[in-house]
Amino acid sequence: MRNHDHRHPRTILVTGASSGFGALTVRALADAGHTVYAGIRQTAGRNASAVAGLDGYAADHGVSLHAVELDVTSQDSADAAVARVLAAEGRLDVVVHNAGHMVTGPAEAFTPEQLADLYDVNVLGAQRVNRAALPRLRERGEGLLVWIGSSSTRGGCPPFLGPYFAAKAAMDALAVSYAGELVRFGIDTAIVVPGAFTSGTNHFLHAGTPADTGRAAAYDERYGTLLAGLDQRLAALIPPDADAAEVARAVVRLVDLPGGRRPLRTHVDPARDGSEVVSAVAGRVRAEFFRRAGLDDLLTPGSSL
Repeated sequence: MRNHDHRHPRTILVTGASSGFGALTVRALADAGHTVYAGIRQTAGRNASAVAGLDGYAADHGVSLHAVELDVTSQDSADAAVARVLAAEGRLDVVVHNAGHMVTGPAEAFTPEQLADLYDVNVLGAQRVNRAALPRLRERGEGLLVWIGSSSTRGGCPPFLGPYFAAKAAMDALAVSYAGELVRFGIDTAIVVPGAFTSGTNHFLHAGTPADTGRAAAYDERYGTLLAGLDQRLAALIPPDADAAEVARAVVRLVDLPGGRRPLRTHVDPARDGSEVVSAVAGRVRAEFFRRAGLDDLLTPGSSL
């Protein structure tokens, strides 16, 4: 089941590919020789320029890179995107869960509906795409899910990013459960853990803000200066040569590794917020618990590192 040549080109679907890590990742994967479908919502509307940029890149570099309409907040859209890839290529090997949205501000000032919207993209979006893609991957008995997580789930996370961090933590927990549930189908799970990249992505630029401006204002007296300079404070922790494209290169390396040998977590954290240290301990605890519970076969050589 896992004796396939790991160097052959894969067919890959990446969500949230219009900008940031997603846009970098689809280009890096295509450059590495893979057939890549860049999941982008509103391909004919607000993101038409991103699609044109992808098409231009594919033509200029002679790579197999295609935009596909994909709104992760719609199961119909997720189903249609996967169906389109399968119709065009006859296969799907890798799904990269990258779609996500960021918000900044006092947690109290966000309405429950705002948190629900954030979870809808960052957590339920991945679930919709999994439900669309996994039947085919399970049927083939091989594949890879890559989840673009966040060092905030284990590292030194600053305040005033609470709803975003909570959604990322939920996605991380889901990914870890999927790892054990898919391994007997020959499907690997890999979580890429970026630190706080304040440049090279539009995370902070496009971040959402609280709907309850009155409550947000109540925090200004004590926290206003901190909030105003939060992205600068984070940027100050990051070496000037930090490159968001490192996240894309990490995905390429994971795709090219043989099945069963991929690590569960790959950290790309120039700020060194401690996430890698906590994850190393958590990984050992998880592996030891699985062994005590007789679940050894749910740990691949890579995932038990």
